[in-house]
Amino acid sequence: MNRKFIVLSLVVILSLAVFAGCTTKQEEVTESKDNKEEVVNLYTDRHYDTDEELYEMFTKETGVKVNVVKGDADELTERLAREGKDTEADMLITADAGRLYRAKDKGLLQAVSSEILSDNIPKNLRDENNEWFGLTIRGRVIVYSKDRVNPSELSTYEDLTNPKWKGKILVRSSSNIYNQSLLASFITINGEEKAKEWAQGIVGNMVREPQGNDRAQATAVVAGEGDIAIMNTYYVGKMLNSSNPEEVKVAKNVGVFFPNQEGAGTHINVSGAGVAKHAKNKDNAIKLVEFLSSEKAQKQFAEGNYEYPVNAKVEPSDLLKSWGEFKTQNINLSKLGEYNSKAMELFNQVDWK
Repeated sequence: MNRKFIVLSLVVILSLAVFAGCTTKQEEVTESKDNKEEVVNLYTDRHYDTDEELYEMFTKETGVKVNVVKGDADELTERLAREGKDTEADMLITADAGRLYRAKDKGLLQAVSSEILSDNIPKNLRDENNEWFGLTIRGRVIVYSKDRVNPSELSTYEDLTNPKWKGKILVRSSSNIYNQSLLASFITINGEEKAKEWAQGIVGNMVREPQGNDRAQATAVVAGEGDIAIMNTYYVGKMLNSSNPEEVKVAKNVGVFFPNQEGAGTHINVSGAGVAKHAKNKDNAIKLVEFLSSEKAQKQFAEGNYEYPVNAKVEPSDLLKSWGEFKTQNINLSKLGEYNSKAMELFNQVDWK
């Protein structure tokens, strides 16, 4: 009798121990799952302190950590394509609607339904199917020597082909996406023939074969190599506020002119974002895009990086305001990607290096 009681007691004790062990293990699994760190993995070709500050602000507000992978825009797009379903990327941020269009065209992005994004970002600054969204605006303008050019002489992009500017135009190469999108906008507005005529005229008026980035064009203007450059606005802002005194000196000696104000308007482009097709953290990616389109973030883009806000509720920085208001081309920026290959074809035809 005692022996049976002892055996029964041992069985009960062992059963309770096993049950307790299983309960503890389940609690540990649940606790681990609940404490899983919320993240969003971002591929970006932007390299600005302003962006890093915004990601930190987003994390403080939401608890979602932003893991950033930086690189060349085209290389990041190729990597996203190569990784396919195995990618860790949740979203892509890159400069130029042409590049965003390429990413969409390769099936690397997905459509996003968000009232916040629809409210914050104008229709022409986002993809027709909401696969990418513009976050900041840059104007591609005429930058001129204050010493040698009277702004009253300037008017349109087309006027830059006038013989009076022969040997005075500086611009970067045709391989640059900004120039490709500029010509794509002319194809959209004026058609292929006139776009080709414009490109041919610019080649004829170049002071040298294209070389260097936008900053290099401004530097060459001040050095007296040419009188006029075609540049993005935010580069002038960055140079004016640079820690390099030579860049500041250059920027102070050039003026900014917004062409085609009596016609189609000045060409603009965007830096923008899209949620990756195979995003593992889709909701967090959408939250980040929404945050970057918010008034708070847009103000920081404008003040810290001299880019125009896409959110109409936010005013440009004082520096941008000092250049004056301007009329912009009234086209959907998806066209810049749609006509990109045609623009490159035209550049080749006119021998724009």
